[in-house]
Amino acid sequence: MTVTLSDVAARAQVSPATVSRVLNGNYPVAASTRERVLRAVDELDYVLNGPASSLAAATSDLVGVLVNDIADPFFGIMAGAAQNAIGEGAPGRAGGEKLAVVCNTGGSPERELTYLTLLQRQRAAAVILTGGSLEDPDHVAAVSAKLAKLTDAGTKIVLCGRPPVAGDASVAALTFDNRAGARRLTEHLLSLGHRRIGYVAGPADRTTTRHRLEGHRDALAAAGLPDGPTVHGPYDRRSGYDATLELLRRDPGLTAILAANDTVALGACAALRDRGLRIPEDVSVAGFDDLPFSIDAVPALTTVRLPLHEAGARAGRLAVGTEEPPPGGVTTIPAELLVRESTARPRTAG
Repeated sequence: MTVTLSDVAARAQVSPATVSRVLNGNYPVAASTRERVLRAVDELDYVLNGPASSLAAATSDLVGVLVNDIADPFFGIMAGAAQNAIGEGAPGRAGGEKLAVVCNTGGSPERELTYLTLLQRQRAAAVILTGGSLEDPDHVAAVSAKLAKLTDAGTKIVLCGRPPVAGDASVAALTFDNRAGARRLTEHLLSLGHRRIGYVAGPADRTTTRHRLEGHRDALAAAGLPDGPTVHGPYDRRSGYDATLELLRRDPGLTAILAANDTVALGACAALRDRGLRIPEDVSVAGFDDLPFSIDAVPALTTVRLPLHEAGARAGRLAVGTEEPPPGGVTTIPAELLVRESTARPRTAG
């Protein structure tokens, strides 16, 4: 029996027009209404007109690449590399290129689920999810269920810089070793003699934030030191600026600041300069990711390099089948410490 848009509307107790707005994402809809519609779509297995059984083995030439913020170089680099690899990869069904579509969620869990539903309806050949995931049990369960339906319908799923889906080896995952990278960065500062280190963290509900903070605190614990002051915020320059002022308020004697990423580090540097402090003579600053501008900052940023372009390209090849999945479905990509001019021994160290 064919499931229609009207069937979904009846199940969700909304109008067909509202269902269309939710699935097309072209008109604002209340979050509670959106959730009802998406739940009805899942319950009825509404994909496209036609029996669900005929869709199980049918996929289009579409590949979706989900990012939190396309303006953030972290996501832009991975998405661009993935798109290039998809275009250069296996041909589409008619002999032409597969079409890579970048879906910008803005960090919204609702938008992430909406895009996954839209890609399911379009019978996407593959979906690449980039960056850390939201640490909310309900959202994790909803995404896992959606990914399972996509894979059941023949869609390849690739995670790039995102933790693997527990118990699902059919989903290829390229994970970044954020813990080890943050630990090495903290050990570098400790080796220089820093003992009063502030930390500007990312959003508290993201896996990337937790893993990097855990690595930092593991290094402190191994050195017999307590956790230093920590401030959470978005992964942007303004957050780095405001958080650094707060860290200095909490501990005016800080000798080093670790930032959640290089963009946040730029904000931290600006705040220190506005307070009349020199980098690294008064306060050392370190970032994370090795974004393209980090080496051109003044002074050049000590950071942790993640091979974003290489990871994105590999995700694209996995999506179109020109590279075999890693054994067990999961590969951990190492992080490399890059020591530059923004870190030095504190003045109080001998």
